[in-house]
Amino acid sequence: MDPLVSEVREFNRFYTRAVGLEPLAPESSPFSLTEACVLDELASHGSVPVADLSRELGQDAGSLGKVLSQFADAGLVGSEAPVTESLGQRVFLTQHGRDAFTELDTARDRATDALLSSLGRTQRRELVEAMARIRRALGKQVRSADLVLRAPDPGDLGWVIEQHGSIYAREYQWDATLEVTVTKIVADFAERNGSREAAWIAELDGERIGCVFCVATDQAATAQLRLLFVDPSARNMGVGTRLVDESLRFAKQSDYNRIMLWTIEVLTAARRIYAKSGFRIDHREPEYHFGQDLVSEYWSRAL
Repeated sequence: MDPLVSEVREFNRFYTRAVGLEPLAPESSPFSLTEACVLDELASHGSVPVADLSRELGQDAGSLGKVLSQFADAGLVGSEAPVTESLGQRVFLTQHGRDAFTELDTARDRATDALLSSLGRTQRRELVEAMARIRRALGKQVRSADLVLRAPDPGDLGWVIEQHGSIYAREYQWDATLEVTVTKIVADFAERNGSREAAWIAELDGERIGCVFCVATDQAATAQLRLLFVDPSARNMGVGTRLVDESLRFAKQSDYNRIMLWTIEVLTAARRIYAKSGFRIDHREPEYHFGQDLVSEYWSRAL
């Protein structure tokens, strides 16, 4: 058994003790937790087949049918036929049902606000960021509207260095000379502050999850893409592609006619993004970097 299982279960117990079920089904509400979840799901749809509702809630048809029958008797839901007759029929909230949901939702807002009232601004931000990481890790897909690419703020350049050092040490066992290399790149970028250079921080739900730099080279017409990074919790969501696309757009607007990059052969996810974005390998060289024998790759493409 994976030792992480016990840690996850311990977190679940802590979360239940700390948060409880009050924010989902407040004591003042006439609905049980199960009923509140059904009401919640119905409110998020105009009209939904019972089978879809069962699948979304993870409830068996029998248990769900009982709740829907009670709701129908109370005038909270309407349907094309009696709710127990067919899983294919559609159900919906009546006006009375929508009013009941609004009352429940208001009570939950108050309960959640009370839960957060003891936390300071920084603690609230950290809590929301941690929740976002859990959602992403457990499969919630990023919506493009949630992803923000912005210029670095104070503190972001230090974060870029720290993330490269810690993540690559953990995943590839690269040593601290990587941080030295990244520090030099970041420092040169900050000191030049050129109009034909830019960097972007990718942010999701207020949390930094990636970065990339587009900088000048000793050839006036050629730019270089550097320090592409995506946090492990946000990989396979298109974040890296968005960062590379933004770099290419900027390079074109800055009158470069070519862009190049340097990467390492073992960084397969990044290499796939580069190939998909039109880069091709110019040459490869075995080299010693970051405490290991590695293969450097030099890629480029026209703009």
